[in-house]
Amino acid sequence: RRPIVERWIERSGRYAEMIQSVLRSKGLPEDLMFTAMIESGFNPVAVSRAGAKGLWQFMAPTARRYGLRVDRWVDERLDPEKSTVAAARYLADLYAMFGSWELAKAAYNAGEMKVLRAMNVLGSKDFWELTRGPILRDETKNYVPAIQAATIIGREPERYGFTASQSGPLSYEVAPVPQSVRLAQVAALTGVSLDTLRELNPELYNRQTPPGGTYLLKFPIGTSQRFVEARLQGHRITLATRDVGKPEVHVVKPRETLRSIAKRYGMSLASLLRLNDLSEGRHLRPGERLRIAAAR
Repeated sequence: RRPIVERWIERSGRYAEMIQSVLRSKGLPEDLMFTAMIESGFNPVAVSRAGAKGLWQFMAPTARRYGLRVDRWVDERLDPEKSTVAAARYLADLYAMFGSWELAKAAYNAGEMKVLRAMNVLGSKDFWELTRGPILRDETKNYVPAIQAATIIGREPERYGFTASQSGPLSYEVAPVPQSVRLAQVAALTGVSLDTLRELNPELYNRQTPPGGTYLLKFPIGTSQRFVEARLQGHRITLATRDVGKPEVHVVKPRETLRSIAKRYGMSLASLLRLNDLSEGRHLRPGERLRIAAAR
């Protein structure tokens, strides 16, 4: 585990300043940052087997409930700052509901109803008492202590023998880019590598800005003006004319699996799961309708 924790500590530097700023703005303890260490290891594009995504491992319904856009063009669970704002709001609501950070963190992992049920069955509002009962899963019982351990180590990593240097904070500037512009064209006009644009804008599924109006795209500091200047100089912006994410519909037949359907349409399994907000282990029912990305 030590090499894994070293990587987590290294990545934490990229997001710590932003996360702590968001938490302060919401009046929340800055140490809640270490919840993200246990959730994702500070990996903004982490995806769980259940389909949770991002630094804070939101499932799609909860993400939408807290104002994140999740559709076939944009998944803001993968946007570090926007997902952090949503996570702060969610954690604040959980604390207001339970009055205890231990219970709030347990509910973040297990869901509010599971924790409420454990409290009702065991007649206690103490998290540590609830861990002695059968209602909470072992994952949840271990989750809160794991965050506590991450907090202790994360505050003083050198004291506990961790020597990883933290990455520098993520910095960027934003500029409006027209709808349906491919990131490859933005890269060509600005001299910013496509990989850098993709790293800064991981929420964009199709490597292009979504339809429906201008989109605030993230650029490395000092480079967004190049895009503005290219447009002022008359460089043509070619819009993506094909509806890249336009879905077709497949009706599930008996004995079909997610993998066989993805193969039939030339899609990756990950793309099929993402398009339908499904987890890999999901059992399909005959007659169920799945969205299928149109061939490119």
